[in-house]
Amino acid sequence: MKIRSAQVALLPMFAIVATVYVGSILWTIGISLTPSRSLPIYEFVGLEQYVALFRSSRWTTSLVNMLVFGAGYIGGCLALGYLMAIFIDQKVRAENALRTIFLYPHAMSFIVTGLVWQWIMSPTEGIQDFVRGLGLTGFTFDWIVRPDMAMYAVIIAGIWHGAGFVMALLLAGLRGVDTEIWKAARIDAVPAWRMYLHVVTPILVPVFVTCAVLLSTHAIKSYDIVVAMTKGGPGIATEVPAKFVMDYLFERSSVGRAAAAATVMLMMVMAVAAPVLYARAAAAKG
Repeated sequence: MKIRSAQVALLPMFAIVATVYVGSILWTIGISLTPSRSLPIYEFVGLEQYVALFRSSRWTTSLVNMLVFGAGYIGGCLALGYLMAIFIDQKVRAENALRTIFLYPHAMSFIVTGLVWQWIMSPTEGIQDFVRGLGLTGFTFDWIVRPDMAMYAVIIAGIWHGAGFVMALLLAGLRGVDTEIWKAARIDAVPAWRMYLHVVTPILVPVFVTCAVLLSTHAIKSYDIVVAMTKGGPGIATEVPAKFVMDYLFERSSVGRAAAAATVMLMMVMAVAAPVLYARAAAAKG
């Protein structure tokens, strides 16, 4: 009886989720199959919006940029976060303070992170101007205004924002490693670096996968950090799918094209998350 009462109490929440969340997704998919411009037009045109979408060089560029950003952002966060977790795991002094400092960037929004790094990398106000003020007039650090380097500038800002989050998760995993393993390693005189590389890292694979999935969703829907740092420029050098959607929705008044791009992004998120969710469900049953 108590279980049924709890289920009845949760019915309004389920109804809201089904209506607002699932309903919005279905409506977006439906609009992507119409020729809607400024306002929805409920006329079925099949996959025309998707064909036009993938024929757009701007969309393909945004996909490539997302893959570059995702690879650098996820790889950098995992590597730097793991190194920071290992460092703190050595029971260093002021551990609590260091943990707070490393995790602090993640407490800020992507938009704030983007604005901070836009200033840091500005050729007229940031690192380049500071170093030249010291007398090194030939020093150049203008990645943010170079089409071939601007995306890497965004990646650096993203790593700064996300590495602390990875550190916190991996540190929890490190603290969960059986102490007997470390005692056996000390008795056998196994170097610490080898233990971390060949023993601890395989143990933490599930944590790494969780971190990668979470970071992947951030990379796919990245918008605010790009807008804050580069506004998608120079040109479309840092254009990403999320910015493509927002531009076509509000600036170009092409609701149907924006909905098609948003649907593709949803499919990408599902492609990343579904295998992990399935593996967890299978492991729970097994």
